[in-house]
Amino acid sequence: MDHRPPGYGTTARILHWLVAALILAMIPVGLVMVRDGLDRALGDALYLFHKNVGAALIALVALRLIWRLTHRPAPLPDSLPGWQRAAAGLSHLALYALLIVMPLSGYVRVRAGGFPIESLDALGLPTLVPRSEPLADAASALHEAAAWALIALLALHVAAALHHAVIRRDGVWARIWPPRGR
Repeated sequence: MDHRPPGYGTTARILHWLVAALILAMIPVGLVMVRDGLDRALGDALYLFHKNVGAALIALVALRLIWRLTHRPAPLPDSLPGWQRAAAGLSHLALYALLIVMPLSGYVRVRAGGFPIESLDALGLPTLVPRSEPLADAASALHEAAAWALIALLALHVAAALHHAVIRRDGVWARIWPPRGR
């Protein structure tokens, strides 16, 4: 008999891993595309990818937040200490905040800088911010600072998940990982 708490539902798991995969693709692209001396064609392709995946992430994160606000999270194991429950709650709140700040600040940076976001333009969506270099610069600074915070928090999140999966084996990892044998 399995005494582990139930996991997240299929929709929550798909949204989690889809957002995770896109974020993990966006990080190296974002770091490489801003390097000096990068081949122009490669740089243009990376910016195109980054902008348009970022636009998709805005929609996915919104969907994920709506899902999370309308569905209870899978319970944590009873054996988890209170400080770990609090740390998990705070880190998830910070992750959600950064998942909102990152694509929105990227959107403002690009649009205020006068650049297209091809996927949004193809959908006929209007630009929601005025062209403004000071606004673009502020959004760029926020985007960069939030990126480093997100990288650090994701490293902590992954380390904690691996700790629970490999060392503690307490069911925390199983809550979000696709279930086996069902």
